[in-house]
Amino acid sequence: MFFSVWFCLFFFLEKMFAAYFDCPGGPENLYMKEVMKPNPGEGEVLVKVSASALNRADLLQRRGKYPPPKGASDILGLEAAGSVAGLGPGCSGRWRIGDAVMALLPGGGQAQYVTVPEGLLMPIPKDMTFIQAAAIPEAWLTAFQLLHFVGKVQEGERVLIHAGASGVGMAAIQLVRLAKAIPIVTAGTQEKLEATANAGAAAGFNYKNEDFSEKVLEFTQGSGVDIILDCVGASYWEKNLNCLSTDGRWIIYGLLSGGEVHGDLLARLISKRASIHTSLLRSRDKEASSGYQQCMQFDLKIYYSFESFLFKPVLNTFLSKKPQLELLLHSLENATKLSCKFFFLFLSDSSLNERNDTQDFLLCFMDTII
Repeated sequence: MFFSVWFCLFFFLEKMFAAYFDCPGGPENLYMKEVMKPNPGEGEVLVKVSASALNRADLLQRRGKYPPPKGASDILGLEAAGSVAGLGPGCSGRWRIGDAVMALLPGGGQAQYVTVPEGLLMPIPKDMTFIQAAAIPEAWLTAFQLLHFVGKVQEGERVLIHAGASGVGMAAIQLVRLAKAIPIVTAGTQEKLEATANAGAAAGFNYKNEDFSEKVLEFTQGSGVDIILDCVGASYWEKNLNCLSTDGRWIIYGLLSGGEVHGDLLARLISKRASIHTSLLRSRDKEASSGYQQCMQFDLKIYYSFESFLFKPVLNTFLSKKPQLELLLHSLENATKLSCKFFFLFLSDSSLNERNDTQDFLLCFMDTII
């Protein structure tokens, strides 16, 4: 009897490590903390995390400027890849212990374990590493829902993608191509424009040294674009409207330059019969239509494009030393316009090209600065 009670208590009180901060501030506030290991609830799956990502939302949350949604974990991490370690009651039977999965999360991904509603899990494509898979959920599902759920992109339409070299931007370029539409991008350097061209952009313009709206009009022979994916906000509104076509859709999913607009925005919007849409993937209700529906449609439409290597996430530099990490995080804090993605892993000493169990702390940086 005593042994049974002790065993149950041990199971439910098991602990894990997570990236944590006690008060808002800079990257120096981050540390590894021992916390309670979560237990899967009704319809949830316990995932042993091998890779997770740090998005801009995580940076803002750490600085106290973007609180997690009600009921979400206060641990950072909006996406993760790993293996199924446990099944809660009521699971449908789709997943088995040991399955390699990736997940979209409301939080909690930067830890050794995370619980996920089973509908938000997706299988990792064949021959893809955990590191690669961790690059997919947030960026690719954001781009997918912006284009298909919000923008309803159609064949032949022209899509302007701001921050084209960001994680969302690079995903959007490839998804626009898959939809047989035409991706046009903006970015801040020639190197980034070349990267977007390699990803499939039909045209790209450097917003730092040319008027992208006039260049877009020139490229489209005066017609403008049908859809704009905009994570910049206020500073672009006039140029966006200048190159937006009649009946065009302007989709705002970020406000890197702020949200305060001065001028005749509404009058110009009406004159083009254009529409403004806004979207935040994290705030969509996972119990309603959005989270599960998006994951299912993404899984069905996109999954085999990864397996056939038609699509691929973009990875660059690996960081394994804490001083390197802190220096990079400080540089990101001081940059004026950026969109970044990291990967946080507990990794064994075996090859990075394999799916691994979790031991040592490693971060790898995905080059997505605008």
